[in-house]
Amino acid sequence: MASDKPFDLCLVVDDDEDILLAARLLLRQLFGEVVTTTQPDEALALMRTRAPDVILLDANFARGATDGAEGFRWLGRMLEVDPQAVIVLITAHGGVQVAVNAMKQGATDFVTKPWANERLLATVRTAAQLRASRRETGVEKAKVAAIAAPPAGGETPLLGQSPAMSHVLSLIERAAPTDANVLILGENGTGKELVAREIHRRSRRADGVMLSVDLGAVADNLFESELFGHVKGAFTDARSDRVGRMQAADGGTLFLDEVGNLPLHLQPKLLTALEQRKVTPVGANRPVDFNVRIVAATNLAPDRLADEAVFRPDLLFRLNTVEIELPPLRRRREDIPLLLDHFLRFYARKYGKPERALPADLLAELVAYDWPGNVRALRHAAERAVVLADGNAFAAADFPLPRAGGASVRLSAEASPPPPQDLNLERAERQMIERALKKHAYNISAAATELGLTRGSLYRRMEKHGL
Repeated sequence: MASDKPFDLCLVVDDDEDILLAARLLLRQLFGEVVTTTQPDEALALMRTRAPDVILLDANFARGATDGAEGFRWLGRMLEVDPQAVIVLITAHGGVQVAVNAMKQGATDFVTKPWANERLLATVRTAAQLRASRRETGVEKAKVAAIAAPPAGGETPLLGQSPAMSHVLSLIERAAPTDANVLILGENGTGKELVAREIHRRSRRADGVMLSVDLGAVADNLFESELFGHVKGAFTDARSDRVGRMQAADGGTLFLDEVGNLPLHLQPKLLTALEQRKVTPVGANRPVDFNVRIVAATNLAPDRLADEAVFRPDLLFRLNTVEIELPPLRRRREDIPLLLDHFLRFYARKYGKPERALPADLLAELVAYDWPGNVRALRHAAERAVVLADGNAFAAADFPLPRAGGASVRLSAEASPPPPQDLNLERAERQMIERALKKHAYNISAAATELGLTRGSLYRRMEKHGL
């Protein structure tokens, strides 16, 4: 249960039990928990698993010591464990110079014994607020890093003049200026993330960050850490605090890609966070408010999404205030010439190739093709054609489309030399992924299944190899 105190944890380290008792009784009005110890090594052990808001550290532990040497040594070791720690030194009367030296070595402030209660409370409250400010700075840095990261597929604009796409653009225009949650439906490769980014671009949150998380690629045991964050020591590898995606996207838009792949047992956790607009980082005991607009996407068909054995109806209700269904490319063939023109020009500029004519009969064949991988497959086909084409105009052999009899137009195996026995793992992996993608016409799910990978793992490998 969350504490109603302003701060979570205060750690007091002193060799005098009476001092520890007085500090514990006084400071519990500010902190949900006050931990006291006479052993600095015990304090270090606690710091490796938890992050106190404030640490009160005695300057001298040995009997008769007045130079603060021990306090300085433990101060240094504590700052090695947590460079962001906020440490207030406790020193006796006449030890002001010791305290000043300690501040030069990283202490935040000092109090003298015997202390005035109001003075101690004011000092500790200010120190705890400093720690909170440092944490907020960490959140802002996470947002900046997210903004700086290039969006996946950012080179593909949301193009289309067909009636189907005109309807989609109309829904975007009406929904974007609101804060309503949006659920985008569509097959793989139809451009769901592009729609999400267009909604964010046209929203009142456009100046904020848009963060994406592929829920199909997040391991079950990392779901809460990824979305809600964690505190230092929450689990074995949690060596520092980590801001979750929901908090990092505060004030902006959070895009939940492949939300339909979220396991049923994790869906209540997402639902609770969306309902309460609060998350509790793993290992923390205090919830954190967040203010984001949710845009989600899935390739599940509507009937599958409506199956309670696959997706919770109450979570679906939360997500689909506005529902936008993206048509597959085969249902908006009139947009194919526009898309082809864009992609062929784009890749010609990218690779320094001349712009070539696209014969009418070849264009008609490309328009007639069903494009199982949708716009993503069309983009890859255009890139391949730009790279392989020779002469003043594109030829059918430049596009790997299935022909009559099940054959595909590609570079003839008889005309090409046999592939070298390349044992380089990086190149072999790239070749294997390319083969699987081409075999399945860039259907990511089918290619991932054949390769024995998850969709998220395949996407990461495609990005790694520039595919």
